[in-house]
Amino acid sequence: MARIGLDLAHAYQPHPQQDGDYALLPLAMEFEDGGAYALLGPSGCGKTTLLNIMSGLLLPSQGRVLFDGRDVTHASPQERNIAQVFQFPVVYENMTVAENLAFPLRNRRLPGAQIRQRVGAIAEMLELSGQLDQRAAGLGADVRQKISLGRGLVRPDVAAVLFDEPLTLIDPQLKWQLRRKLKQIHQELRLTLIYVTHDQVEALTFADQVLVMRHGRALQLGSAAALFERPRHAFVGHFIGSPGMNFLPVQADGAGLDIAGCRLPAPAGRALPAGPLQLGVRPEYLTLAAAGQPGALACTVLQWQDIGTHLLLSATLGGHRLRARLDPQTQPPAVGATVWLQLLGAHTCFFQNEELLA
Repeated sequence: MARIGLDLAHAYQPHPQQDGDYALLPLAMEFEDGGAYALLGPSGCGKTTLLNIMSGLLLPSQGRVLFDGRDVTHASPQERNIAQVFQFPVVYENMTVAENLAFPLRNRRLPGAQIRQRVGAIAEMLELSGQLDQRAAGLGADVRQKISLGRGLVRPDVAAVLFDEPLTLIDPQLKWQLRRKLKQIHQELRLTLIYVTHDQVEALTFADQVLVMRHGRALQLGSAAALFERPRHAFVGHFIGSPGMNFLPVQADGAGLDIAGCRLPAPAGRALPAGPLQLGVRPEYLTLAAAGQPGALACTVLQWQDIGTHLLLSATLGGHRLRARLDPQTQPPAVGATVWLQLLGAHTCFFQNEELLA
């Protein structure tokens, strides 16, 4: 296992001059030994580029990569002693499941008894024990990806296991089972695991810490709770959650806030800079209020949806759409009706130039 330190940037074209020229803008961070991490963001944000730099498949155009304090920037994947699992399962179809799992160990010439013991342990973890003697050819996509995962996990001395969207092709129910299994394996083996995905459910249910990325920039590394409650960037608030955070433009001064032509008092205990800001509040914390209640504004109902576990209310305020997750027992308001929504509270965030204000 390894502690991975990064202090780098990367551009695929020579002599980058502006942010748009970079696949990865300058970043400095560390992944702790034995941690479970996810790299999360939309397609093209730099997740796979960052993973390939960590694995040694790609040389960063600037900076360096450290494994346990040792500079491995120019070291090969073999020299870094990492395992990588790709989106499309890589299996040797002419081999049995057991032979596929044993392949990395045989390449290292480990004793036969040790190979059998390790293959058996990993097969049991991945629920492959009953299929060890089957040929890989003709097996389903979920079993093939389990084999691919197993080959990444089978080496006991591996420094880190890197996953590049390994469950994309898997049926949703099986995907949930494999995520649960990976989480269990991490708790048992305490390997350093780094998992690339664009699916926030995958990231937040698998990883202890999630790095949210956008346009080559690392925006925030934190726990699921930190990303949900205190997103450091407006994009994190928008991207995390279903639906994401509500945003409203506000004008702040020493006395209060102007929102969509309405006036609200300044939130208690908050010192906000004067000027244009963004108010952010999660649908979970946007609640119905009595008419005229402090911190609440009148909104017009656009629609409501009965999700079963909650009522999803959509309303508009000055042309801005707001969503609120309400108790399923709430009496649904009529479309076009006026409701008062509480905007200010302990969970309300304020952003300046898309960055969270302390």
